Amino acid sequence: MDVSASGRRPTLSVLQASAMLVGVVVGIGIFRTPPVVAANVAGPTEFLALWVAGGLLMIIGALCYAELGSAYPNSGGEYHYLHRAYGRFPSFLFAFGRMTVMQTGALAAVAFAYGDYANVLLPLGAYGSAIHAASCIVLFTVLQLFGTNITGKSQLTLTILTIGTLFLVIGAAFFAEPAAIVPASETASSALPATSAGLALVFILLTYGGWNEAAYLSGEVRDARRNMARVLLLGTVFILALYFVYNSALLYIFGFGGLRETKTIIEGPIADVFGTVGTTVIALIICAAAISTINATIFTGARSMFALGQDFPLFAPLGRLSGTNATPTTALLVQCAIALVLVVAGAGARDGFKAMVEYTAPTFWAFLFLIGLSVILFRHREPGRPESFRVPLYPLPPLIFCAMCIYLFYSSVMYTGKGALVGLAILAAGVPVYWFGRGRTGSRDGAGAKAAPASNPAE
Repeated sequence: MDVSASGRRPTLSVLQASAMLVGVVVGIGIFRTPPVVAANVAGPTEFLALWVAGGLLMIIGALCYAELGSAYPNSGGEYHYLHRAYGRFPSFLFAFGRMTVMQTGALAAVAFAYGDYANVLLPLGAYGSAIHAASCIVLFTVLQLFGTNITGKSQLTLTILTIGTLFLVIGAAFFAEPAAIVPASETASSALPATSAGLALVFILLTYGGWNEAAYLSGEVRDARRNMARVLLLGTVFILALYFVYNSALLYIFGFGGLRETKTIIEGPIADVFGTVGTTVIALIICAAAISTINATIFTGARSMFALGQDFPLFAPLGRLSGTNATPTTALLVQCAIALVLVVAGAGARDGFKAMVEYTAPTFWAFLFLIGLSVILFRHREPGRPESFRVPLYPLPPLIFCAMCIYLFYSSVMYTGKGALVGLAILAAGVPVYWFGRGRTGSRDGAGAKAAPASNPAE
């Protein structure tokens, strides 16, 4: 019988699951990362080729996650896989890294993306983006402290509006001045080191972020063993095609040189096509999409901190609920405080969004490597496990995925600012914290592992 681990019969069709995957992946990142990617490649051909390569890597990663989610369905996601594959210590580092680097850094990054567009609508000076970012984090933390949350229907509406905005930009290419396609000078392009393509790929994979949710869809899809490959193929190919056409439109509208110099897509040529009212509407939709992501990130981040408090006695205050709505108040406040510190730090950088991505990326890809490797470990350790979705062409996809993670980890450390090293140093601080907590309180089994999945700022 086709029944999920929770005892429910899976209900999602291939089309429904594919639509959910698209909704999770397409977010604020696509409105912010193309200029950063363009600034790190030599020309428009490489720019588009890397978006295709990133999409293919997204498909491979989603296949690996789908196998894990199908074989070991658990609300803990990555936390559960790491605990099962490597034990308590790596899973603690993951939870600690989520609290101090990945989740809070992702929250700050999305808040900066919101701030960049909000500052166009309501300019607040040189630090306007940071002010808008901090205000948004505080506002939605306070709302959640009182039990207010954006509903699932609102999230769906914002996803539809976000995709609609992408098509508006694509449509603008038909009305843009032909002169907009003038590329950057060959001198400027040739001055870029070839290795900067690795950093560009870091931002591209950030924009494709959300494919790891395939691990959770696998438990809800009817006949997952047969249909998950179809879900992944349909959803990810649509996303890849949408992003490719969208970025091609940006190249046509702005030109390669113009795209490298812009920060928000509502500048220059887009404003000429849509006018003041049109660009204001687009900016409002993008801000709304960012707010939706910020709200969801605050919600899931606080719940993962709550799980950390339940599993590890040293962080017990995080695992307490309060009020009639059973709100994780301490977790929400701690998350807000860490995110605000990161926003203040990012305000001193030239680009707060980019600085936050650099801060989170090495830690993110280090843990994704361990998760990809766990596919191979589980196949070796548990050859007789119950039937589940299996990665096709094994072991090639998990090996490619692991190699990709190593390359992106290397690129995010070697070709970024000091933020990457700061993020790794904070993660390393989790080692003495773990042993200190273990010595003080003893061990408590964390196999229940209720932490939420690793967050990506572009979701």
